[in-house]
Amino acid sequence: KIFQEAKTMNEATIAKKQEMVEVVSEKMANAGSTVFVDYLGLTVAEVTDLRIKLRAENCEMKVIKNNILRRAAEKVGYGVDANSLVGPSAAVFSEDEVAASKVLYTFAKEHKITVKSGIVGGVATDAKDLEQLAKLPNKLGMVSMLLSVMQAPVRGLACAIKAVSEKNE
Repeated sequence: KIFQEAKTMNEATIAKKQEMVEVVSEKMANAGSTVFVDYLGLTVAEVTDLRIKLRAENCEMKVIKNNILRRAAEKVGYGVDANSLVGPSAAVFSEDEVAASKVLYTFAKEHKITVKSGIVGGVATDAKDLEQLAKLPNKLGMVSMLLSVMQAPVRGLACAIKAVSEKNE
């Protein structure tokens, strides 16, 4: 009878873990980026501060077991490096591809937090690539830079035409 109860408990635990894998894999699939961090050494106040800063950028930080993270990534088809998911891990989900990396690397300058790896735009990336990504402007910033570059020749032409018309007057 005891063995039968243990078997039922194990089945319930496995079902719960499978449900967690489903939820996490759905979050990964819908996120623009997912970044894995080691938060060991942060105080509760520092973690709370980090969560507030992440929420301000529409990011969400969850502490999730490494096996569940690994299985969720495999389920969605992302090849995450197994060596990066060792020790305490938290996953930061972001709609924007750049926002999570920016907040985490800015926070890491003043606090003890380590970015392990991540998934950006459906591609597994390492910490070095995420650091380079954090230095880029966000999507809105990139679009405004592109528009200003496209607008410059038109503005130059308009100024030249105006100068010629003023000269002829």
